[in-house]
Amino acid sequence: MNAFPRPVVVVSKCLGFAACRYNGECLPDVFVERMKPYVEFRPVCPEMEIGLGVPRDPIRVVLLNNELRLIQPSTGKDVTDKMRQFADSFISGVSEADGFLLKSRSPSCGINSVKVYPGLGKAGAILQKGKGFFAGVVRERLPLTPLEEEGRLYDFGIRGHYLARLFAFARFREIIRKPAMKKLVEFHNNNELLLMANHQKEMRALEKIAANHENNPLENVVAEYGAHLRLALAAPSRRAANINTLMHAFGYFSKQIPAREKTRFMQILEDYRAAKIPLSAPIKRVRSWIARFENNYLASQTFFEPYPAELMEFADSGKGRD
Repeated sequence: MNAFPRPVVVVSKCLGFAACRYNGECLPDVFVERMKPYVEFRPVCPEMEIGLGVPRDPIRVVLLNNELRLIQPSTGKDVTDKMRQFADSFISGVSEADGFLLKSRSPSCGINSVKVYPGLGKAGAILQKGKGFFAGVVRERLPLTPLEEEGRLYDFGIRGHYLARLFAFARFREIIRKPAMKKLVEFHNNNELLLMANHQKEMRALEKIAANHENNPLENVVAEYGAHLRLALAAPSRRAANINTLMHAFGYFSKQIPAREKTRFMQILEDYRAAKIPLSAPIKRVRSWIARFENNYLASQTFFEPYPAELMEFADSGKGRD
């Protein structure tokens, strides 16, 4: 249905790009490999960038004097400030990044799975789990930019939301690069159902921005639209909102399809509502009607194919099917 731009994604270098783990390993990831034809990856290893070699003694997030610090226990070296300075500098230089995909459990790159230790002694009980220091700066500086760990992308719902945002922001980046009101209006029209499913309040705000531009410089319109687009897609869509959007699309065909197909579609929606099947199942049914009845408006909607089908069809972990 749609032509796809290549999102720019900052990725942990150890995920199949270089043998840069603390123990000298490279950890290729199946889904990262699947993404490579569709994404422009920009690999980085924050720990190497701050001068830690390969192999190296591990670093650890430690609570010292009620403050989280990044420490190398074997040497006592504190690299907290170096890591924060590098992260700030790096983020300032990647203004085109559509998202980040970082290594889980890494004290620099993990986003919610990093062990926090109570001291510098031997590894034992942990206090909690939290963010790595590089990932923490990314989240602080770019709160509305897609940020995920590789392991979480084996969940249908998490992966779908992450990819939908990546490709939406990549499309919008093309408008930022060469602003034109016609292109912005077309972008909005093509994303109407995606926005409807994700955030109706922001959808209406975006509609007003695209419609009321006469007395506002184009650069301001694009910047305002981009800010609201990020807000609109910040949270994953809910099942009820997806069902409402699918029913809206169903209305285009309700008088053309046989009763048995209507009944079957309603059952598919109920199965999706009950979390028995992924969102892709009812979407495939609607897409078949779009092709059969040649509905050009719906054919242009990114909601039905927000990212390449090859990424949509990847198997999940069984942990989530939203």
